[in-house]
Amino acid sequence: MERNDAADANEPMNDDDAASRLNRRRFLGLIGVGAGASAVALAGPVGSVIAAPPAARSETAVTSPTSFGRIFPQLPPFAEANDAVRAALVEMGKPGGLLDARDNLAAGPIALITDPLLSANNPNNPTHTAGTTFFGQFVDHDITFDTASPLGVPTEPSASVNSRTPSLDLDSVYGAGPVASAQLYDPADRAKLLVGAGPLFEDLPRSEGGGAVIGDPRNDEHMVIAGLQAAFLLFHNRMVDQVRAEDRDTRINHVHREARRLTTWHYQWMIVHEFLPLIVGQPMVDDILRRGRRAYRAGLRQAFMPVEFQGACYRFGHSMVRPSYRANLKGDNGAPFFGMIFDPAGDGQADPSDLRGGSRAARRFIGWQTFFDFGDGEVKPNKLIDTKLSTPLFNLPLGAIASHSGPQALPERTLLRHLTWSLPSGQAIASRLGVAPLAAGDLDELRQFGVGFETSTPLWYYTLKEAEVVEHGLRLGPVGGRIVAEVLLGLLFTDPDAYVVARPSWQPTAGASSGTFRMTDFLRFAGVDPATRHAHQPSFA
Repeated sequence: MERNDAADANEPMNDDDAASRLNRRRFLGLIGVGAGASAVALAGPVGSVIAAPPAARSETAVTSPTSFGRIFPQLPPFAEANDAVRAALVEMGKPGGLLDARDNLAAGPIALITDPLLSANNPNNPTHTAGTTFFGQFVDHDITFDTASPLGVPTEPSASVNSRTPSLDLDSVYGAGPVASAQLYDPADRAKLLVGAGPLFEDLPRSEGGGAVIGDPRNDEHMVIAGLQAAFLLFHNRMVDQVRAEDRDTRINHVHREARRLTTWHYQWMIVHEFLPLIVGQPMVDDILRRGRRAYRAGLRQAFMPVEFQGACYRFGHSMVRPSYRANLKGDNGAPFFGMIFDPAGDGQADPSDLRGGSRAARRFIGWQTFFDFGDGEVKPNKLIDTKLSTPLFNLPLGAIASHSGPQALPERTLLRHLTWSLPSGQAIASRLGVAPLAAGDLDELRQFGVGFETSTPLWYYTLKEAEVVEHGLRLGPVGGRIVAEVLLGLLFTDPDAYVVARPSWQPTAGASSGTFRMTDFLRFAGVDPATRHAHQPSFA
């Protein structure tokens, strides 16, 4: 049994609590956030917060690292799971409905990037680059995978298996290791991961039918996530070379273990120092590191994946997806390759016109200067975190859906999942956290559905609306941001192998200087950065 709600600040600590706070205090001192330090306001205000009274000892719920659980087991569902509510959720999330940005898809993928007027309801976020979305998706695929719960049918989370470990340990890359997941490893060198060869650059290893041979099939849903997976494969393999060059112990098991540890720690570092500050703001990160977690209270030895995070708050990333992207600068017969993230016109094509995954062709690689800032002026921004989603997400290819079944509108699927998990409303969680809830007028658009969503709002929609109203869409607000940050940081601080616990003084070593390390450094070390691409890309006639 685990406690999953705010704990009384004055209650006695058990040994696990004491150890956790000591680890956190040591980590804070090492990164310069002490108990008396003020939050570094790098990303604007966290939001309006009301001082909460001391919380009583919470009710408990069964949690397990192998299944889903709840942060707020005592809060009631946002709505009754009846036909009227189900129909209202489908109506909210339908193509052309409330959430559809109605991007002008007929203008084509290039114009949708260059002409903001074609996506007037879907404005850019100047504080995020386009790659932030897909790094976030990669993180999601590392920690949560629901393969069995029925969509829209109330299901007990503890009875539903999480097919990923609730740890930021890259099991989506490494599988169960070189022995149990031998298909993921290079038969010529079992310390290294298997990498496929595309016509121009690396690709995911693929079977004869084109399916990716990787630790999580979702990392081949589209070209960008597939490119990230390939970058992690290459980063690990280069780390293998580095370990062999620096370590006298060259046994394969030792080399693999050390390379995996270093790869994972660099990844965890980027989550703490780059990703979380972008999506929740540095003040929120500092507050949680300094004061501890108020909602996600997993014990040191047993993290779990909460449905409030998995089914709602962390799905904020759907709002950041652009309708189209420039995949690379020269892959399409010497010209840039632009494509919709998804487009029904690509169905059945060997080399699809959109950016869906599952195919190998000369132009199907990622030029990362579009997605992360290498200082060359080529990077593109994200979309704001708000209640409008890019129109292609309302008609997903079945191959991009883990169950390969409908509905194909992503917002419909996400909203129905609130019934699956009987999630509490955003207002109820705000009250429990002592956060000022959104004003009644902020949610007036939900009155049209006639089932009370304006006062008891589905948590995912509340998270998006809160970001839009409180943070102008630049980052998450105080409810969504706290749940997202507390869970991700909690997964680290409950993992004895994470760098923040095992070695809080650790600093990245792969191509970084002065203790800094960002996604651009990661891509350079992996050898997929623009400079390396330019040096090795074949000339086009």
